[in-house]
Amino acid sequence: MINTPIKTSQRVFEILEAFEDTQRPMALKEFVDVLGYPASSASALLKSLVALGYLDYDRVSRTYMPTMRVASLGNWVHSALFGEGEVLTLMQGLSEACGETITLAVQSDLFVQYVYLIPSRLPIWYSIPIGMTRPIAQSGIGWLMLGLRSDEDIDLIVRRVNFREQLASKRVSLDTLLPEIQKGRRNGFIISQHTLEHGAGSIAMLLPEKRFGRVFAIGVHGPVERLDAKCEDILEQLRSGIAML
Repeated sequence: MINTPIKTSQRVFEILEAFEDTQRPMALKEFVDVLGYPASSASALLKSLVALGYLDYDRVSRTYMPTMRVASLGNWVHSALFGEGEVLTLMQGLSEACGETITLAVQSDLFVQYVYLIPSRLPIWYSIPIGMTRPIAQSGIGWLMLGLRSDEDIDLIVRRVNFREQLASKRVSLDTLLPEIQKGRRNGFIISQHTLEHGAGSIAMLLPEKRFGRVFAIGVHGPVERLDAKCEDILEQLRSGIAML
C-alpha cells in the first residue's frame, strides 16, 4: 500500500522546485513543457500562487517569479536543524576530513528522510538528494533509530513497513533485522553496506539531542571499499564531534 500525494499539492511543490532548478523567472510554457501539465491547469495554479503572494507575474515578459514570501517560509528551519551551527560545523569537518557524502537524517514516521547533505568531493556513481526518503527498516540509519524503540514497537513498525511494500522481495524479516538493530545499540553506531544499492555503504551515529521531539542522525556515505579503508578515522571523528555538541 503506497500513499500518493494529492495532485494539486504535488504540483505546487514541483513548480517551486522548478524555480530552484532554473533559478530565474519562468513562463507558463516552460512549466507545461518541463512538468507536462495541461496548459489550463498550470495557468490556474500559477495564478492562484500569485493571488496568495507566493509568486509575482510580469506582464511584459509574461514570466513568474517566487516572492520573498517563499524564501521566508523556511528561515527558521536552519536554526531548528543546526542550532547555533554546531551540527553544520561537525558535518563540514567530516566532509573536509574524509571527502565523502555527509548527510543529516531524521525519522519521519515509517521513513528516514535526508534533510541536509554535503556532497562527496570524491568520485561516486549514485546520489542522495535532499528530501529523499527510505523505509526505516531498510536503511542503516533507520536501524539506529529503531534501536531507540522496544522490540515490541519494532515488530509493529516492521509489520507496517511490510504492509506498505508492494514488492515481496523488499519486505523485511524481523529475524534478520533485530540482530542489526541490537548491534547498533551495543556499538552506538551502524555500518551498513549494499542497502541503498550494491557497492554503496554508510557509517552513522545518532545525535544526542532530540530537536522538536525528532530523532536525528549523521551519516557518512560512499563506496564500501573507501569507507572500509577509513572506517576507524570516521568513527573517531563522529564520536569526538558528537561529544562536543
